[in-house]
Amino acid sequence: MRATTLTILLLSALVAACAGGPRKAPPASAPVQGSSALYDDLGGTPGIERVVDATLAIVHADPHINLFFENTDIPDLRRLLVEQICAATGGPCEYTGRSMEESHSGMGLTDEDFDRFVADMIAAMDGLAVPKDLQQRLLALLGPMRPQIVGQ
Repeated sequence: MRATTLTILLLSALVAACAGGPRKAPPASAPVQGSSALYDDLGGTPGIERVVDATLAIVHADPHINLFFENTDIPDLRRLLVEQICAATGGPCEYTGRSMEESHSGMGLTDEDFDRFVADMIAAMDGLAVPKDLQQRLLALLGPMRPQIVGQ
């Protein structure tokens, strides 16, 4: 897997959550970015790690997109995905990876590839029983990265 896949993982839904039981979500009108509410609701770093691990396992088994990760340093990809999701959800992490454009440059990813990754991430979150409202909040933060990933 390549580090550029990091972006795909994040955008997809990149994820969150906990089998340990997330806290009650704030009202839909409450701002998410800039606060730690979504980070906390997903179970903090351990919850995000569970989502990333489950997503990577599903992506690895997905013959439609796993080829994009053939030459990727998976432990590094995992670390970067956790950092990116943690930072995006208001957690205490700082993303130390390359830009999404740089990470995905030359890959020629399509909307279909992106959507497939997102579907795999959603399947991972469903498998972890991440509530749909938390999935939607996370995906809303990551979705705007699509143009930075597709067609690079």
